[in-house]
Amino acid sequence: MPLPPARVVRAVEGVRTALQRLVRKLAPAPFSLLEMVQGAMLSQALYAAAELRVAEALREGPLSQEQLAERVGAHPETLGRLMRLLASQGVFAERGQGVFALSPMGAALLEDAPMSMRGIAVLMGHPVHWEDWSHFVEAVRTGEPSLPKLRGMSAFEFMEAKPEYGEVFMKGMGAMSATETEPVLAAYDFSRFKTVVDFCAGRGELLAGILRTSPGVRGILADPRVEESGAAAYLTEQGVGDRCEVVRADLFGPVPAGGDAYVLKHIVHDWPEERALEILRNVRAAMPPQGRLLLMEMVVPDKANAAHASKLVDLWLMLLVGGRERTAGQYGQLLAKAGFCLERVVQTPAAISVVEASPC
Repeated sequence: MPLPPARVVRAVEGVRTALQRLVRKLAPAPFSLLEMVQGAMLSQALYAAAELRVAEALREGPLSQEQLAERVGAHPETLGRLMRLLASQGVFAERGQGVFALSPMGAALLEDAPMSMRGIAVLMGHPVHWEDWSHFVEAVRTGEPSLPKLRGMSAFEFMEAKPEYGEVFMKGMGAMSATETEPVLAAYDFSRFKTVVDFCAGRGELLAGILRTSPGVRGILADPRVEESGAAAYLTEQGVGDRCEVVRADLFGPVPAGGDAYVLKHIVHDWPEERALEILRNVRAAMPPQGRLLLMEMVVPDKANAAHASKLVDLWLMLLVGGRERTAGQYGQLLAKAGFCLERVVQTPAAISVVEASPC
């Protein structure tokens, strides 16, 4: 099914937000606030269902709570209470007393679902993630990320020191990133470029999509962990390996030359300004005069009170790494310091936008 245009999605989001606000206004303010506060407990319920792989157990059809408990290794009565809550939220469906089935929402918890949310559900409920957020108020008080103080190392070093959690984190981020690829491809035309360099691109999901939809384009995937990620094998599996060069490149080192478009997806937002500028200046040094820089980021809307996912992710970045999401104006200022001129911001049907800039 083709994705709707970004303007249609924004209109639908506006209607949904207005309805949500109306519902909250109709209820007493303390009750509406209480519902928001209790959202943390719903995250834990989803985490439990994801960890127990309830969706996989229900893949073949409805089960009683006793049958389901046997399949997932849980206490029947307790599991039934968990399922009762999640069914009330539409995640599962209750078919008669104590019999549960998959719903479309619950099917998204399947690990092999087209846009599986299992990874992010496991991350959001993970004890380490919760411990990180328990120190959030310190970040607000000090203006500095609290995770390095808590762990005695940066967030990136912590992921390497704790590889089991690092894998949970990367799977969660991968689940979110996978929802953005098709919206980006639908909103932005990459076919006008000869060579696209995807910098710090992981194994190259976005670049593979760009090359599939733009047969005349060649690619360069640059990442510090190209061997570990299996990028070359993945690109070959996607049928674009013959049009893509895979090279090792450090985040703060020289950027490969040879491209007329440079893609950085969720890279700049991870870093405080000076480090972000270092990355951007290195890209600027590698680009030809007529090249284009394409930042794939959530752009915070300027409109007051506008609901947007960027505002929540911004707090997460504040907590973990001292990074931030930015408005279009703030991107213009940042890019100017690195020698770029902001050309335009292209919205997509997802929360992510394409921030396009050229060398000044």
